[in-house]
Amino acid sequence: MPVNYATPAADQLSPVAGIRLGTAEAEIRKKNRRDLTLVALDSGCTVAGVFTQNRFCAAPVQLCRNHLASGKEIRALVINTGIANAGTGEPGRQAAQATCDAVAATLGVAAEQILPFSTGVILELLPVERIRAGLPAAHADLKADNWHAAAHAIMTTDTIAKAASRTLAVNGKKITISGISKGAGMIKPNMATMLGFMATDAGIAQPLLDLLVKDAADASFNCITVDGDTSTNDSFVMIASGQSGAAFVTGNEPGWAEVRAAMIAVAVELAQAIVRDGEGATKFITIAVEGGRDLDECRKVGYAIGHSPLVKTAFFASDPNLGRILAAIGYAGIGDLDVDGIKVWLDDVLVAERGGRAAVYREADGARVMKQSEITIRVDLGRGAAQGKVYTCDFSYDYVKINADYRS
Repeated sequence: MPVNYATPAADQLSPVAGIRLGTAEAEIRKKNRRDLTLVALDSGCTVAGVFTQNRFCAAPVQLCRNHLASGKEIRALVINTGIANAGTGEPGRQAAQATCDAVAATLGVAAEQILPFSTGVILELLPVERIRAGLPAAHADLKADNWHAAAHAIMTTDTIAKAASRTLAVNGKKITISGISKGAGMIKPNMATMLGFMATDAGIAQPLLDLLVKDAADASFNCITVDGDTSTNDSFVMIASGQSGAAFVTGNEPGWAEVRAAMIAVAVELAQAIVRDGEGATKFITIAVEGGRDLDECRKVGYAIGHSPLVKTAFFASDPNLGRILAAIGYAGIGDLDVDGIKVWLDDVLVAERGGRAAVYREADGARVMKQSEITIRVDLGRGAAQGKVYTCDFSYDYVKINADYRS
């Protein structure tokens, strides 16, 4: 079960004017589940995305990058689960192209105007004929208020669908933001999440949206880790339809700061939902690192702690074996780190200072915090003003069970 997270009800997810979503059962890998999602965009939308930095990136990621770089107006997204179409070489690229061709024929647009996305098992060929067969049903299902269904249709090992929505008033205009994400394992994205899609009816010029999607990813999906593995298919896409009447071109317009903050907040909510649903997770852990010389070294420390199987298993067991945290800080890769200047807290409990156990620390206090379902590890490096956060979860027995049985 996810840690303190529930999927919003369908009526809590607001339609975004200019965006319609449809799902279908295409039997891409398994029967009796919706595994194909079509997202149709009205003309006039701007679209931006960031993608995995894994050099073994999947065929659909390669095609998405090319189609976005072409400068042509994007008119649709197509998402399949079950098969990742990664590690499939030229046949995989042909399958991704054939998927775009099929969607283009269905919608009456060019193939270069389609962005394809896949998630699931690596090293297996995508059954394009099943996607072609499922597209008519997905097309017939296109609706503006279908975010809830789409959130479910993009799941793989997720135990729960992940979605978020909010509205705000800016300069007399009502602006809507909605988004969905999926992921539970192979999460340490380097840029985004396994799959994440957000849309707003604000008008955002392409250069501004290109900046926003990177800033939002860096503040959200770039701060999460479940197991330290960077997927071959990570993709995070933002869409701005402009149909609210609010338009932002330079970022200097009144109201842009509020819209930008709301977009990033939704991205953070979607990213944290992935960690809360980490495979087998029982605890949600925030690692807040401060006192660094720059963000990069704060992130290094955060990820060293968040990736450590020894730290994660200790949290699962509620065992205050906190020397594991100190060891992770020490091997994070900061060559001139003065450990005597570091302080570490579990929530409000000071654990370590001056290179060792804090004089005020009592193991009963550490054990009390470790039993909580939500925990903050705070680290002060004592060497600067930079700060950063990483969100992670514990490792339980179920993580091994889920991944051992993933292909069965």
